[in-house]
Amino acid sequence: MKQIKRARALRKDSTDAEARLWSRLRNRQFRNLKFRRQVPLGRFIVDFYCHELQLIIEVDGGQHSEEGDQSRTEWLESEGYRIVRFWNNELLENLDGVLVELERHIRPSSNSG
Repeated sequence: MKQIKRARALRKDSTDAEARLWSRLRNRQFRNLKFRRQVPLGRFIVDFYCHELQLIIEVDGGQHSEEGDQSRTEWLESEGYRIVRFWNNELLENLDGVLVELERHIRPSSNSG
């Protein structure tokens, strides 16, 4: 229950970069994929999540550390999730470029068959 309350609080207090990306992911605007934001997965809350692709998008700012992110990434990947990370400044300065990069991460998994 604590995770759900925390996720709700994070949704209300999203960063400018998160809000900008969400404006392009919400309501199936990106490749008709359903994304949710601030989703509890295990003991972590991920920034954006697409269940269909088991894909997590993390938006990193100055508060992130490689050491802290490494154990989080290892656990999420061991559970079968794929993770793509973008820095806040990438989203604020080049959102279209971020979406092109995201497309590259999505294309291999969606072309099976």
